[in-house]
Amino acid sequence: MTHALHQENPQPTALKKVVAASMAGTVIEWYEFLLYSAASALVFGTLFFPASDSTLDGVISALLIYAVGFIARPLGGIVFGYFGDRLGRKKLLQVSLLLVGASTFAIGCIPSFANIGYLAPLSLVVLRFVQGIGLGGEWGGAVLLVGEHSPQNSRGFWTSWVQAGLPLGNFVATLVLTALSFTMPEAAFLSYGWRIAFWLSAVIVIVGYYIRTRVDEAPLFVEARAAAEASNETTPGVLQVIKQYPRQVLIAMGARVAENIMYQMVVTFSITYLAFKVGSTATEILGLMLGAHGIHFVAVPLFGRLADAIGRKPVFLAGSVLAVGWGFVGFPLLATGQDALIFLGITLGLLVHGLMYAPQPAMMAEMFPTRMRYTGVSLGYQVTAIFAGSLAPFISTSLLQSYESWVPIACYLSVAALVSTVAVAFLSETKGIDLSRLDREAEEESALYA
Repeated sequence: MTHALHQENPQPTALKKVVAASMAGTVIEWYEFLLYSAASALVFGTLFFPASDSTLDGVISALLIYAVGFIARPLGGIVFGYFGDRLGRKKLLQVSLLLVGASTFAIGCIPSFANIGYLAPLSLVVLRFVQGIGLGGEWGGAVLLVGEHSPQNSRGFWTSWVQAGLPLGNFVATLVLTALSFTMPEAAFLSYGWRIAFWLSAVIVIVGYYIRTRVDEAPLFVEARAAAEASNETTPGVLQVIKQYPRQVLIAMGARVAENIMYQMVVTFSITYLAFKVGSTATEILGLMLGAHGIHFVAVPLFGRLADAIGRKPVFLAGSVLAVGWGFVGFPLLATGQDALIFLGITLGLLVHGLMYAPQPAMMAEMFPTRMRYTGVSLGYQVTAIFAGSLAPFISTSLLQSYESWVPIACYLSVAALVSTVAVAFLSETKGIDLSRLDREAEEESALYA
């Protein structure tokens, strides 16, 4: 009888609706991500901060505020994870989408430093923090809503579609920015055009919220929650997850290091590098990014399918090992200043990232039982962002300013990639695991220590 409902595979139409509902949040998350990244390099440095002798000073300040969102993510992951394991994935995903959407829209309304002084960067800090809280709960709930609905032999493929929300969100953001930069003079784009891109996020939020009202919780979660209530079992908190599954939490955190830093470097820092070191224009950079994001979007589900065929571990390790060397190939390609070679460097970086990113949600979801999965996944995924992705653009830009060379930056990425390679080497392969069996084993283990 245990988790019998879960044994019935969902209808493809229903599963696709769940995937669409989950992707809505990741699309808006990464839509905002690229907007902020591009705006930090092109607009925020001069718009929201006082003038200085170095053109990179304002960019570095904007990137430090960018890190605020990542610092808030673990807090959001812990809060949303606890209530998501208690109340359900769907309800918390609706709240997180509204938080992210409202703060993204509001960023587009902040007056410049010339108008309100230091209230401008202060407003940016507050909104990035609120955004980080919402984003901290978004990813875990989205991948679990899909993962707990998916058949066990194709969980890697279906959950990788949530990951595909990253390149899709960035593709849409790049498309919007490219269209705006093409259709208005540069002065107008820098003055108010970039704000339109932030305001347009409201469209994605409204559509995404509606879709999320139309899906149901996975039978696996419903049954697990009913069993917990029947036995008066309290919802596990973050400390209990760490106590019972320390190895899984550490592996999940370690796996995130290279993937998180790699993406921030290939996308966020590349914009800064191309704009200030190579001398590429905003339109050129956005056009190249547009094509690379399209290829990334197609590749991620294919890598998810591969993770179902040969396992999560070998696909991820292929990516982390290749990431060790990407900086020594990618940056020389960017430094040529030739569009074709720049495009090749960015695309190779995103494909290497995709090998790590695609199997990640299935891999992490299969580490924890249902009753503490939201908390466990969110903890492992979000805490790493504090010292990895949040600081990667700042560290890379600072290294560029200090050494005027890409070599220290490539070495920095190599060290991060080695950390993830070692972490995932200790992972037990979970391809095709039955989540119901995982829950039963967790119940039996808990009974032994009761």
